[in-house]
Amino acid sequence: MTPRAAPMPPSRRQRARRGARKIGLYTLAFVAMLVLLLASMVRFTGSRREAVVKDVVARARSGPEVAPAGLIVPVDGVSRAALTDTWGQSRAAGVRAHQGTDIMAPGGTPVRASTAGIVEKLFDSAAGGRTLYIRSPDRRWSYYYAHLSGYAPGVREGVAVRAGQHVAFVGDTGNAGAGNTHLHFGVSRMTLGERWWQGEPVNPYPLLAGSRAPR
Repeated sequence: MTPRAAPMPPSRRQRARRGARKIGLYTLAFVAMLVLLLASMVRFTGSRREAVVKDVVARARSGPEVAPAGLIVPVDGVSRAALTDTWGQSRAAGVRAHQGTDIMAPGGTPVRASTAGIVEKLFDSAAGGRTLYIRSPDRRWSYYYAHLSGYAPGVREGVAVRAGQHVAFVGDTGNAGAGNTHLHFGVSRMTLGERWWQGEPVNPYPLLAGSRAPR
């Protein structure tokens, strides 16, 4: 029986053709994914589309997600040891659960940015009173400061702030109650296109105490 000849190795031209075919398939897959993304964005309103694009760009520039950890206690003169975990406590006679950490301090005490970010919104509401929202540079996290008596000079929407920068003052605005001066500090995980009032609240206490946020 005549032995079968060993198969000839592919020529350089054949290897190049196969490589080009693979590149073409990868390119088509990428284009298909891009088309699907754009098609899904078409269903959004104009402002939502803009928010999604902004989030995608910010996340691409920042690289892999880094969950917040070891945030600065945002009220002058308050140590980590003095903090109390108020997450989940009953509010409004049991109507709602508390979604933040209350930090007690005299009115007018400086409030500082717990971490670096961009001032996304200055807002007055019946519940939070005078509030401040700071978004992380990668736009994955939002930090909420409520019941403020006022903002620090130069704080306005769109301004970048560094960790520890003076941004506001402790107060009792909103539903805090007259004389019940404190900072309500909240943290929310943000998904693509979510605006300043949205997001999934997470307990800030472990972050202020030095732990990392759950993924």
